[in-house]
Amino acid sequence: MPTKRGLQQALFGLLMVVTVALTACSESGPKMQPLERDAVVLAFGDSLTYGTGAKRGQSYPEVLAELIERPVITEAVPGETTADAQLRLQPALDEHQPALVILCLGGNDMLRKRDRAAMYARLDAMISTIQAQGAQVLLLGVPEPKLIGLAAEPGYAALAKRRNVPFEADVLADVLSERALKADPIHPNAEGYRQIAETIAEFLRERGAI
Repeated sequence: MPTKRGLQQALFGLLMVVTVALTACSESGPKMQPLERDAVVLAFGDSLTYGTGAKRGQSYPEVLAELIERPVITEAVPGETTADAQLRLQPALDEHQPALVILCLGGNDMLRKRDRAAMYARLDAMISTIQAQGAQVLLLGVPEPKLIGLAAEPGYAALAKRRNVPFEADVLADVLSERALKADPIHPNAEGYRQIAETIAEFLRERGAI
């Protein structure tokens, strides 16, 4: 029979596993609804979604479409702020009728030192608009531009938690922290965009969307 010390160690190990699992779930948000094979995914954002720094066919939405075997539509304007993007969101939703929107915005607000509270208020409003259309949202955390120690700006996690939406916090910071994955200081290259697409595809599998 197990000793008292052995039982304590086993219980401690089980507790750590449960804690890690719960932490991961809370960070990435709720489970997602499965996407039908013909479901449209809308990648909505700025230059990071457009694919600046790579050739045609190498942006993360184009690679993601191959990986998840579902149509992924790119609606992206390089240099765009959340204020600009909010104005074109509803027409894009009306045109494409997506089942899922991947929202990746805020980098240009931060580069131009725009008000962070206003930025998050607009992102919050965009999430409401998407959900009112009946689509799911996947929020990508955008890192604050700086030379070292890239990480998603903390407000993204707070927004995702408050709105209870799936959230991928790390991939943009991870890619933009590696010189070999960048075309310039703020944009990935083809390999970087592929890593973003692969990470998002794996996230969608883990959360039950595909």
